[in-house]
Amino acid sequence: MQRDTSSSSRALVLGRTITLRDVHDVAMRATSVTLDPEIRSHLQSSRAQLLADVASGQVIYGVNTGFGALSGKTVPSDQLEDLQRNLLRSHACGVGPLLSPEVVRTLLALRAHTLALGASGASPEVVDGILNLLSNEVLPAVPEQGSVGASGDLAPLAHLALPLIGEGHVLDGRGARRPAAEALADADLAPIPLGAKEGLCLINGTQVTTAIGALATWTAGNLVATADVVGALSLDAGLNTDAAFDPRIHAGKPHPGQIETAAIVRDLVQESALRDSHAECGEVQDAYCFRCMPQVHGAVRSAVQYVAGALSIELNSFTDNPLLLRREDGGYDVVSGGNFHAGSVAVPLDHLTAAITTLATISERRTDRFMSPATSRGVPAFLADDPGVESGFMLAHVTAAALASECKALSFPASVDTIPTSAGKEDHVSMGPNAARKLAKAVENVSAVLAIEAMAAARVLDLRAERTSKRLHAVHEKIREHVPPHTGDRVLADDIEALAAAIRRGELLEAAGVPSPIAS
Repeated sequence: MQRDTSSSSRALVLGRTITLRDVHDVAMRATSVTLDPEIRSHLQSSRAQLLADVASGQVIYGVNTGFGALSGKTVPSDQLEDLQRNLLRSHACGVGPLLSPEVVRTLLALRAHTLALGASGASPEVVDGILNLLSNEVLPAVPEQGSVGASGDLAPLAHLALPLIGEGHVLDGRGARRPAAEALADADLAPIPLGAKEGLCLINGTQVTTAIGALATWTAGNLVATADVVGALSLDAGLNTDAAFDPRIHAGKPHPGQIETAAIVRDLVQESALRDSHAECGEVQDAYCFRCMPQVHGAVRSAVQYVAGALSIELNSFTDNPLLLRREDGGYDVVSGGNFHAGSVAVPLDHLTAAITTLATISERRTDRFMSPATSRGVPAFLADDPGVESGFMLAHVTAAALASECKALSFPASVDTIPTSAGKEDHVSMGPNAARKLAKAVENVSAVLAIEAMAAARVLDLRAERTSKRLHAVHEKIREHVPPHTGDRVLADDIEALAAAIRRGELLEAAGVPSPIAS
């Protein structure tokens, strides 16, 4: 298998435990992907067992039967290869925008990994074929809509698998579709033949839900910690007190996330001349958006850790059906189950969408405190140089409000919905892909809301006479790498987008010396 020359020397080895960091690195082409050599013999053994069972006349769902409501239809042995090809063709019914290259790379790696776990009965050659697509950057064109998240993410995974047999489409350099057969020829790759069950192996599972959800959750970890950093910046810029972050308060309500957020914010404002300048200002207590940061951010911190844990389990799970399960005598039992149902991750992903929405709503409130002289403590209305002639950050705040409200709509859980499919045979589904896509959209929105708050706080710091702490000054400098100082009204859209992208990458965290809660 060729390796991506842009990858680091670290390789992800399939068949061993993989992590959310591995998923991120695959998506960003920061690691190569290989198959554990010891796994190859295991795959050959389980494949031989499956073929022996078929040859002996056993009737096995999806191997020599039809699918779904057609499971009672037995397929003759001379049509088993046709059965698998027809499965991919008939199930490639996805619609809508194409998944991004980052998601497709992740999909390929996760699909290969679940096969490498050895319970699907796929041959090593199928795993090699997937990895050849990945290493040669031959990325299937996968529409994002069409899966209900049970009996596997069937439609999108069928689109993912078609290029293996020389059919379907792949992404070109501009993200548009081109025939897969052309791309395989250009990469000197041959289509692979599919034997019994191997088409089903390629489409039965939760990988679309998990890939989109894992990438969004990794980024959400950056957002949670960035909210602490940006919140601390606003706290100091707005002449607010850090009294509410006293560790004795949080020892009395010892939720781990709350304690961690309080400690981060408290440490970030230490040795700030700006903080010391208003120590005797006479203010009794601050608005909730500052005073309750540990309680709100901390709850989200705990949520993202819970969801990361659920996804870590799913990444390393059997998600096919039927499964080849080892017996103590070294043989295998072929058993039908329901591990293709994505409820185990759909529910956590819905939870995280709602949780990070609270980051948007509390961030928008902190930005609002800077808009009016009644609450901004000494800076001009809307942070404009000449309020009235200039509007300053007026509409940037409106954008934050719009995005926060959109997140509220996205927070209605997809996983509470279900609709019967396959003539009622598949009568309860997870809607996991919808849950994952909603989370991904919410992550984008929240990053922009935090960017707007960071821009406003940086502008206020520029207007103050005293300096903030050394660590928050480094954050201010990082913001200025992406957003120039305010010198009168200008178009802010590009600034917001640039800073939001930096926030998603974790750049403000690095500047502050604060880790993501799921970085390990």
